[in-house]
Amino acid sequence: MRCRRKSFTAVGAIIVVVVVGAAGCGTGEETGSTPTPTHATKPKPEPTAEAESQKSKPVEPTEPSATASQENALESAEGYIEYTSFSESGLVGQLESEGFNAADSQYGASHVGADWNEQAVGSAESYLEYTSFSESGLVEQLESEGFTPSQAQYGVSKAYH
Repeated sequence: MRCRRKSFTAVGAIIVVVVVGAAGCGTGEETGSTPTPTHATKPKPEPTAEAESQKSKPVEPTEPSATASQENALESAEGYIEYTSFSESGLVGQLESEGFNAADSQYGASHVGADWNEQAVGSAESYLEYTSFSESGLVEQLESEGFTPSQAQYGVSKAYH
């Protein structure tokens, strides 16, 4: 009987070895490791003539993105322009008085998209609503606010006619 037990134990051991070996078979992995899926890679397409011609075109420089402070100055400038008329230099001065540095204030005024001639018209009309000016006196007043001589003249001529 003892012989039978040894042969049964030997057969059992062989079965265990075969089962454990088969479990790791075909994965190329060590037993106990988690198999990772393999992904098929697509071959890189050959460059087309259009793609090649794009490479030879010069890249146009783009304006760098604005800083947070510049964006805030621009937003503030937009608010002022919606409220009342300003010259560009007057708007820069207003932004600086709000605490923006000179560069950020200039950025806000330059990028607000204002038509400075139309701003001069609005300013001239505002003055004429509450006080009397001669044409030359109003031109001088607008120039003192920072409008250029041509902007001031344009504003006064439109406001008087």
